[in-house]
Amino acid sequence: MIPLSILDLSVVTTGTKPAAALRNSIDLARHADALGYVRYWLAEHHNLASVASPAPDLMIGQIAAVTSRIRVGSGGVMLPNHAPLVVAERFKMLEALAAQPARPPRGRRLSRAAA
Repeated sequence: MIPLSILDLSVVTTGTKPAAALRNSIDLARHADALGYVRYWLAEHHNLASVASPAPDLMIGQIAAVTSRIRVGSGGVMLPNHAPLVVAERFKMLEALAAQPARPPRGRRLSRAAA
């Protein structure tokens, strides 16, 4: 079987609230875990009405708590918006709490303006 992954932006659809998008992300992760997906990546985006995911570390904890096999991680954390030590400590704590290791951010892009 081809290893499949999901990159989730917690999309806010027309007529729904961001809280519903976050609950949908948790439900999608549960479903992906049951179907045998390998990884579930969460993205960090700010100031977009259509995206409800400014804090992937918080969502990683929520999703890791309701899944058992899928590896959960962050597609990236915008370090100019966060203290690097705090990011490292949060991912270390997520790893300690979760049954599977939390995947730390892998991206290299600083921001849209820097691209």
